[in-house]
Amino acid sequence: MTPTGPALRLTILVGESDRRHHRPLYHEIVARAHAAGLAGASVLRGIEGYGSTSRIHTSRILSLSEDLPVAVVIVDAEDRIRGFLPRLADLEGLGLVTLEPVEVVPPGRRDGEAR
Repeated sequence: MTPTGPALRLTILVGESDRRHHRPLYHEIVARAHAAGLAGASVLRGIEGYGSTSRIHTSRILSLSEDLPVAVVIVDAEDRIRGFLPRLADLEGLGLVTLEPVEVVPPGRRDGEAR
C-alpha cells in the first residue's frame, strides 16, 4: 500500500558493477525491499558521478561506462523504512545511504493539499 502524507525516503548509492552472488547489488536491495513489503523501490542509473575513491565514472568515456552510479530509492512510512535498514547490514559494497523526510502526495492530487 502506498503511504500518503509524511514518509521517509531511503536512498542507497552503489556502483552498477557491484554484485551480490553474481547478480547486481541493486537487484538484491530491490528484492529485499519487495520481500519486506515496502511500498515500492526504483533504481536510477546515473550518467556521471564519483564516490569515496574520487574516481569519476561517466558514460562519456567508454572504458568507464561499465560502472556507472546507481541509486536505489525507496519511500514508505518512517517506521517501515527504519525497520528495513537492518536487512541491509550484511551487504558489502553499499555506498552512501541517506534518509530524508518527504511528503507523499495522494494520486490525482498535485496542489499539495491533502484530501
